[in-house]
Amino acid sequence: MLTIQGDPQRYCDGVSRREFLKIGAMTMGGLTLTDLLAAEAQAGVRSSHKSVIIVYLPGGLGHQDSLDLKMEAPSEIRGDFKPIPTNVSGIEICELMPRLAKAMDKFTILRSLVGARDEHANPLCLSGFTMAETNKNHPCLGASIAKIFGPVEKTVPPHVDLIPKTQHKPYSIPAASGFLGRAYSAARVDGDGAEDMTLKGITLQRLQDRKRLLASVDRFRKAVDDSDMVQAQDIATQQAFNILTSAKFVEALDVSREDPKVLEKYGKGYDKVVGDACPCKNEQFLAARRLVEAGVRCVSLGYGFWDFHGGNTGNMKKYLPMLDQAITALVQDLHDRGLDKDVSVLMWGDFGRTPKINKDAGRDHWPHVASALVAGGGMRTGQVIGSTTKDGGYADERPIHYRDVMATLLHQMGFDVRHQQTTDQLDRPQFLYPGHEPIEELI
Repeated sequence: MLTIQGDPQRYCDGVSRREFLKIGAMTMGGLTLTDLLAAEAQAGVRSSHKSVIIVYLPGGLGHQDSLDLKMEAPSEIRGDFKPIPTNVSGIEICELMPRLAKAMDKFTILRSLVGARDEHANPLCLSGFTMAETNKNHPCLGASIAKIFGPVEKTVPPHVDLIPKTQHKPYSIPAASGFLGRAYSAARVDGDGAEDMTLKGITLQRLQDRKRLLASVDRFRKAVDDSDMVQAQDIATQQAFNILTSAKFVEALDVSREDPKVLEKYGKGYDKVVGDACPCKNEQFLAARRLVEAGVRCVSLGYGFWDFHGGNTGNMKKYLPMLDQAITALVQDLHDRGLDKDVSVLMWGDFGRTPKINKDAGRDHWPHVASALVAGGGMRTGQVIGSTTKDGGYADERPIHYRDVMATLLHQMGFDVRHQQTTDQLDRPQFLYPGHEPIEELI
């Protein structure tokens, strides 16, 4: 693997490590990038140009304090925030999200999301299946996309996971490829430990210096070419080498190449780890856009920590405006670049939060209903689908399962989950989301 070594950091668990940006195979449960490419070649995967960006909110965003305010409920339910109108008549959201309010015509709110369990883990948001269900071999969406559509080109992996390692490990479980096989696991651009191929002398900070980085790549390529190392390997190894030293892939991760005005629109967010989950790095959203533009089919990223059992008001005031800026900038950027018909964006978390505010001024876990935000991908936007009861505790109208959302994203990419099947490792036909269909209001 290609590893870019970073400066020493101290993590939440108190262990001092070095941070490494691992590009390509990185960590795929022991699977190397060469193995991945070899298996894909055997599978004969096809190419297309549509993509998905999944924004995972670890801990579960409080829907009553963001996208589904309940102003007619008692104070212990409605909380401290007021609604503001959006640019779509009749739709209101939290006052902490003014940017989203001004761009609501480009989004759709799903207010009646069901199918969660009381578990802090990312599989539900990456696959539509809970952690217990993915243990039964269900693949994540990115693996399905990689299997069905394949890479756009040989120097860019089709499935990339930007979720960093977290102190609470289930927040950052590697996206499961399940019955599709490990060949479709995500390339994880994060990790710790240095092994195999390393760009010597290039730290994460110096990644911004393109001349030095490309010079290091060129020297590495020349050294390998002179030794005939790549020529001695099979085609899959050569493909792996092309990805690992691809200027296109590295450049997609290098957000400093963007116009400063674009960087300013996304904002900086908050670089420190929040709770036991992720930092609020707004630059991840820009990196995701750059990756899909470079040819990645599915990008997942983790943002912040939303498990506010206490101090809900203060925490939401601090972190929700950062998310507001990042998600709105991403979707607006996709529109500005003409990618809104091809790139779907999905933002959601583990579950919702309790209707009633607890004694510590927080909201507890609530798997019965949640909200999600979707945009792009040619979907119908500027609407709200579904509703919850007066206290925000249960789906009232139009319950929507997490897997219905996944089915919709695949449908918008051109795969009919109702009638089309893919094959597992043993070449047996498999439906990806049996019993679930695309959300008609979106397509």
